[in-house]
Amino acid sequence: MSSQGLLLRTFLLSLVLSLSACATTGERDPQDPFESYNRAAHEFNYQADRFVLKPVAQVYDTVVPEPISWGISNFFSNLNEISVVINDLLQGKFEQAAHDAGRFALNTTVGVGGIFDVAGHAGHHKNNEDFGQTLGVWGVESGPYLVLPFLGPSTVRDTAALPVDMYTDPVMYVEGDDARLALVATRVIDLRASLLGSERVLAAATDDNYLYIREAFLQRRQNLVYDGNPPMDDEFDVFED
Repeated sequence: MSSQGLLLRTFLLSLVLSLSACATTGERDPQDPFESYNRAAHEFNYQADRFVLKPVAQVYDTVVPEPISWGISNFFSNLNEISVVINDLLQGKFEQAAHDAGRFALNTTVGVGGIFDVAGHAGHHKNNEDFGQTLGVWGVESGPYLVLPFLGPSTVRDTAALPVDMYTDPVMYVEGDDARLALVATRVIDLRASLLGSERVLAAATDDNYLYIREAFLQRRQNLVYDGNPPMDDEFDVFED
């Protein structure tokens, strides 16, 4: 990634944090003190998805044959294993790191660059680790909920972790801006297409999808930090992971 791109990303993240710090007045939810700003960002993302990303994803889902879309999803999932292994090591999960490195090696070779999830079919499950989780394991509090323009739900801790996640993303090291942008766009569209079927569930779950998404996101992040075993003696608190 170019230094100009990194500076731009840092500026945007700083701007988001500055806006959120002054966006809410009056009574505040302790998990979501920036709710006024977050709801505005949520609505912006919803409209951007409605008019741009979702229609593109629907065309992609219609045009691209299912076996090919599976292969594309597997390819990007396999690339993500590199970041997963790095965070395994940073968290001291050495046995898991060996497992995930083995998944990557098997899928990259036998699975033809990760297009086929050979490891998954052999019973080797995929783990989910990122630097936000690593900070949580290190004892860094998650901080308030934060909705990022275009990027969606996050927390202050996960937002601060984004630059490291970018540096451990192999796609960011692809030479040529056009090639790198094409890979990023394909990954985003493929991911959005995979979520098309879940929209009816979300619509039926609640009249306020902002609250539903917020609670689901925060609980999922806590679960990930604790590897599915969050503390049972304390009530969920976004400020204490």
